[in-house]
Amino acid sequence: MSELKGKIDFTLFISVHNANPNGDPLNGNRPRINLDGYGEISDVCIKRKIRNRLQDMGQKIFVQSDDRSDDSFNSLKERAEGCAELKKEMNNKKEANRDKCAQIACKEWLDVRAFGQVFAFKGEHVSFGVRGPVSIHQAVSLSPIDIISMQITKSVNSEAGKESKASDTMGTKHRVGFAVYKVMGSVNVQLAEKTGFSQEDAELLKEALKTLFENDASSARPEGSMEVCKLYWWQHDEKTPAISSGKIQRGFCMNKEIEHPSEFKDYEIQWNVDGCMKPEEFDFV
Repeated sequence: MSELKGKIDFTLFISVHNANPNGDPLNGNRPRINLDGYGEISDVCIKRKIRNRLQDMGQKIFVQSDDRSDDSFNSLKERAEGCAELKKEMNNKKEANRDKCAQIACKEWLDVRAFGQVFAFKGEHVSFGVRGPVSIHQAVSLSPIDIISMQITKSVNSEAGKESKASDTMGTKHRVGFAVYKVMGSVNVQLAEKTGFSQEDAELLKEALKTLFENDASSARPEGSMEVCKLYWWQHDEKTPAISSGKIQRGFCMNKEIEHPSEFKDYEIQWNVDGCMKPEEFDFV
């Protein structure tokens, strides 16, 4: 596998039609929203979807969802111990080497060498952490969002008996009518050298971002309700480019063509930063 050529910056625009992109469990699972009324999607949610896509591509993933587990392990500890080489090193009472443990973990799982991971399990003789080169911001909508709520009822009883809830128990579902969210991220070369994140891994990350919502349908996110609209990808030649990531991300000019957008084309999105290389652009709508 070849070393990463240089620092990478990327920006992703995703659209939401009548879906809940990321519910807040502390707020009745309503779509996340900031104090200014703009919608948000947490970076943890985005990383989960990237991991799922990488897993669909046949890559070994350490942090797997229970409903998408492709091995026989029921916890992170079991999965870590399932790697014989890592287990042997972690159980070495006298000479356990944290750096060697981290090297083994990065070699074994793509998401560890991409996002990093903390390995701290009860009963183990050594704990260690990996700092990953791929960083992702929480997504923020381009305009304030309107949250639509719908009352629903159950049609059957979950259990029989007096203590069970009646079949007409009320509930609420929330959704965003329409919004476009902007996701920002980067890949740090210095950290990539430590974890072994390669140029081939970067290409896998790019493909995962292009198809972020494949195999992600649910009741809250019906098939086709969320899609990737546009991807900007900067592959720099230097480890530390003269143009900072902040300046690159501030180079976007996003204007609404109409007052109440209802599709991605209602936004005019342009990017320009003097003295900075032009990005690869991928349009999907």
